[in-house]
Amino acid sequence: MSALDLSIVIPCFNENERLPPALRSALNQLGPLVPSSEVILVDDGSTDETFSAMCRLLCEYPAVRPLRLKENRGKGAAAAHGVAHSKGHLVLVSDADFSTPIEELQRLEAALAAGADIAIGSRAKRGAREVDQPAHRVVMGKSFNLLVQALVLPGVWDTQCGFKLFRGDVARHLFGQLKTTGFAFDVEILCLARRAGYRVDEVPVRWINSDSSRVVPIRHSIQMLRDLARIWLG
Repeated sequence: MSALDLSIVIPCFNENERLPPALRSALNQLGPLVPSSEVILVDDGSTDETFSAMCRLLCEYPAVRPLRLKENRGKGAAAAHGVAHSKGHLVLVSDADFSTPIEELQRLEAALAAGADIAIGSRAKRGAREVDQPAHRVVMGKSFNLLVQALVLPGVWDTQCGFKLFRGDVARHLFGQLKTTGFAFDVEILCLARRAGYRVDEVPVRWINSDSSRVVPIRHSIQMLRDLARIWLG
């Protein structure tokens, strides 16, 4: 990759404990790629010491760029804020805990090299591997995806895996139009991509469950259903 060819955008909310070890591990895995990348960490109005942790990471890794939203606006809003500040030829939007390990990036890069505009990690495609996924989250995820396929995105098997790679100009175009501020932002991004005629490839990846997920099952499920209804109604 050439200079600053990759931007990694990570929305963060109350990630004081999970973020530092997960990010250090990811950057160590990237190895020689780190100097040609930027890591945009967006603090989504956290109530803990997340932003201080980000600043400490900056002292260790010059590629880190901490950004801060004054109040909690939602994962989609934080992701959009980070993408708007990105400069990379490619943009990876990842969860803070790297449940999809960073080494899976090469699978998504291969899809873009083959002509895709967007490559999305998938836990549902043949060849994917899930580790320690609780039964209730499997049911939630599959139920939500059935609704997504039925209403807005037929043929997409997993919209919610937090590991998506975009051509940089495509990411900045799509996230610039995003209205969904919560967890269902992935659905709207993919709907916008389909309407714009961008090629989206779904790529099987390895995914490891995090016991400290920020998803609150009932509250966030209701929010996501409301957002899905709004997306469906246009």
